[in-house]
Amino acid sequence: MAAAPTSVHLRRCVVSPARRHSASLIFLHGSGHSGEGQRQWIKQVLNQDLTFQHIKIIYPTAPSRPYTPLKGELSNVWFDRFKISNDCPEHLESIDRMCQVLTGLIDDEVKTGIQKSRILIGGACMAMHLAYRNHPDVAGVFVLSGFLNKASAVYQDLQQGDRTLPELFQCHGTADELVLHVWGEETNSKLKSLGVSTTFYSLPNVYHELNKTELESLKSWILMKLPEETDGQNE
Repeated sequence: MAAAPTSVHLRRCVVSPARRHSASLIFLHGSGHSGEGQRQWIKQVLNQDLTFQHIKIIYPTAPSRPYTPLKGELSNVWFDRFKISNDCPEHLESIDRMCQVLTGLIDDEVKTGIQKSRILIGGACMAMHLAYRNHPDVAGVFVLSGFLNKASAVYQDLQQGDRTLPELFQCHGTADELVLHVWGEETNSKLKSLGVSTTFYSLPNVYHELNKTELESLKSWILMKLPEETDGQNE
């Protein structure tokens, strides 16, 4: 794989932990949004900021690029799609390029002394490519209203051999008209069949949106995967 493009610098919104920083969470926004927008949306749904005593939250913003589903208009998206469907090829060139760029965020956390086993990656499809294809030693992956294409490179990579894989936490609204609920279900089932430990929550009558029940369940899962360390444990 080619070296990461040095010209791409991701804007990021960072929420620092209240106490000693011993874990990190990289929260990727959906197509057309921003890191700061994602943080504010979560704050609006929860009626408070998402914060932790020991976990730093990083909300990066995807670079602006022409987006095929918007007829080539510029949008903040992690990668291009030929169309919003699970039954078409992936735009692997743009996916792989962004995996290289996002690896820089993980490397930055490791340089501060945070082990990769204390880093969570989440959001939607991009998080699965980043973790399962590039960083299978992270603490876990979460996906909110996301999916993988039927012939995804993630599935192909996971078929190559046995290895320890990060756990997947996934939520999807049953009324989602943009990313169909069945696409999320199929993604979860396929990953489970390939050895990933998965949790899947169906959210009745929820559209393509963030939901308070979903975020509260996610927060509990995050704390389970990244518990606060007691004195004497390594960072």
